[in-house]
Amino acid sequence: MTQSELKEFLDEKVELYNNPNFIESDPIQIPHLYSLKEDIEIAGFLAATIAWGNRKMIINNAKKMMDLMGNSPYDFVMNYSESQLESLENFVHRTFNGKDFVGFIKGLKHIYQNHNGLEAVFSKQNPTMQHTISEFKQLFFEIPHLSRTEKHISDPLSGSAAKRINM
Repeated sequence: MTQSELKEFLDEKVELYNNPNFIESDPIQIPHLYSLKEDIEIAGFLAATIAWGNRKMIINNAKKMMDLMGNSPYDFVMNYSESQLESLENFVHRTFNGKDFVGFIKGLKHIYQNHNGLEAVFSKQNPTMQHTISEFKQLFFEIPHLSRTEKHISDPLSGSAAKRINM
């Protein structure tokens, strides 16, 4: 592919994806619902976590996740009660279930309380983004959790492309 062909290809992709019409039909709309940085981070992370399957189903289930958190993801993560966590247990998206959702909420709280949030973890100076993602997974699962929940965050140092976390 020549530089000219590459530029033409990339310009076409910018036109396709960098517009409001695309956002309306893509899970990227979920973090766009918020203005608080932490809400955006959490909404984006959770939407990306369940981003496999049909886009309409992903969007509907990501909206359901936000609804279950009172449409204030950061406030929910930092201030949930045990009864609020119990209300998440009926959530299901393919193999990501309510117990996984609860584990993710606890993991996020751990990241915000002990590691200064998602942005801080992903902004660390590591040799590669693969090392950063691997370190994130280790930090996220430092707290007690169900081993089954680990499958929802890939580790590129174990050979995964880590497509969802890269979103």
